[in-house]
Amino acid sequence: MKNKEFAGALEARTPKLAVSIIKLASKLPNTVEGKVVRNQVTKSGTSIGANYREANRSRSRADFKNKIKICESEASETQYWLELIIEAGWLTAAEINVEYDECSQLLALFSTIAKNC
Repeated sequence: MKNKEFAGALEARTPKLAVSIIKLASKLPNTVEGKVVRNQVTKSGTSIGANYREANRSRSRADFKNKIKICESEASETQYWLELIIEAGWLTAAEINVEYDECSQLLALFSTIAKNC
């Protein structure tokens, strides 16, 4: 797969994760704590794709790498919130598995992209 094809495929993949995270977040309890975590996981989970789109439209190699590092950070943060949701007992690991695995794969991809810049 060529770089442009890879970038296009990855750019199409990140919004799917964002939608999945939004749907998952809607299952969290409507408590003060649940609302805080819902907001945080939604922000980080949707930010991955937004920042990747910005990276693909960057003005310089340094700008591209910076935005890729933000994607990496947001994927890691999303994993954190998903782990917290499981630990709090709000959802099971099985209910979060798809989103968690996708975050792991994206984190690995963004880490590799950043290293190769």
